[in-house]
Amino acid sequence: MIEVKNLCKSYGDYKAVIDVSFSAAKGDIVGFLGPNGAGKTTTIRMLSTYLPPTSGTATVAGYDVIAQADEVRRRIGYLPENPPLYGEMTVREYLKFVGEIKGVARAQLASRIDEVLERCFIKDVRNKLCQHLSRGYRQRVGLAQAIIHHPQVIILDEPTSGLDPRQIIEIRQLIKSLGQDHTVLLSTHILPEVSMVCNKVVIISRGRVVMESRLSDLTRDKSLEQVFLESVSHDEVVDAAACVNQGA
Repeated sequence: MIEVKNLCKSYGDYKAVIDVSFSAAKGDIVGFLGPNGAGKTTTIRMLSTYLPPTSGTATVAGYDVIAQADEVRRRIGYLPENPPLYGEMTVREYLKFVGEIKGVARAQLASRIDEVLERCFIKDVRNKLCQHLSRGYRQRVGLAQAIIHHPQVIILDEPTSGLDPRQIIEIRQLIKSLGQDHTVLLSTHILPEVSMVCNKVVIISRGRVVMESRLSDLTRDKSLEQVFLESVSHDEVVDAAACVNQGA
């Protein structure tokens, strides 16, 4: 579903992403793990066609992110760190608007809205203005818009950032359930998030992938926390150690 080979992104002399390569198969929930500033968001923006890569290749659902960007967009659901909501719309109005933009058939749109309202636990706020939603509800509405067109691949950038412990648990449970029908790429700097939600991990440090492994293989020999601390560069150890203790 996702194939990334030697992907690079430079801004002048600064290299934000350097020869990043990894893959995700159908049904995988991949934790894209690294300290803040490691290059996670830049990579995700390239995969979602928001940023063009400087070099390298990437395909999503079999389509090239540069040459076939429109086809990639049709097949992904993307939730950036700050959900793209329109405050003056109600939740239902917003989901209808997004569904129409993403090409959901008119005959199916109402039922799809009801389905994602139910699945994302937002039925109780469906008639509420988006601008009046709490942070937790905004994240859930953001997830609903990402899956309304039933994409093959879902890309989530720090989906639990800024949430309280109860909201974090709810969002993690929802993401885990999405793996039954979608391939999910989850960007995070929080180790427990990967351990609790994902079946595969890709660790990135200073713009480079330093490890790619299935969680089942990794935990046979050592903990994810130990591998993460061994993988990141010396200058990032303090930041990485803090990541070990975050989460709910």
